[in-house]
Amino acid sequence: MIRRAVLLLLASLLLCAGAGQAQAAGYRYWSFWDRDGDDWVYATQGPSTVRPSDGDVQGFRFAVSEDSAVAARPRGTADFKTICAKTPAQDGKKRVALLIDFGTTTDAPSVETPPAPRTACAQVSPDATTADALATVAKPLRYDTNALLCAISGYPEKGCGEQVAGKQRPSAQQKDTSDDGPSLGLVAGITVVAVLGAAAIRQVRRRGQS
Repeated sequence: MIRRAVLLLLASLLLCAGAGQAQAAGYRYWSFWDRDGDDWVYATQGPSTVRPSDGDVQGFRFAVSEDSAVAARPRGTADFKTICAKTPAQDGKKRVALLIDFGTTTDAPSVETPPAPRTACAQVSPDATTADALATVAKPLRYDTNALLCAISGYPEKGCGEQVAGKQRPSAQQKDTSDDGPSLGLVAGITVVAVLGAAAIRQVRRRGQS
């Protein structure tokens, strides 16, 4: 009976530890967004295929994300009138407001420091894509062989959509408070299981002595 209780206790501890260590991997990449009113909406097409209209606002954010549902949104002012205030309308051209957010040091590749977020007003031909607009204001751009956008204004210098294992990344609304140690919930769970297991063992021993 005592041996069985000990085995159950160990199994519970292993389950708690496994739950705490199960962390989804993320990917370090430039995400692409459309501005819809006051909200950012994850773009359903890539910048090389989207043809924005005059007056559109679009954004780019460099970050580590698991998927589009929790991808970090661009930060800062994203108003067309503000961004394109100094770029007057021109016949035969369209203006596209762009917000480029290079992300935080938490998501930056090692030994690289992200530039500050910035905005730009691209004035391009009516049939230009977002990639065309971006190329006029944020060179150099870097793409991989599959046309995935890897770098804007030369950032980052290397890498392209690589997988980043380890810490669980927060969503756009969450603050990254994780570290390399066990979570508080994991420690608390193990403590509770240990207390319950010890109590069970004492109870078994008392029954055996009675």
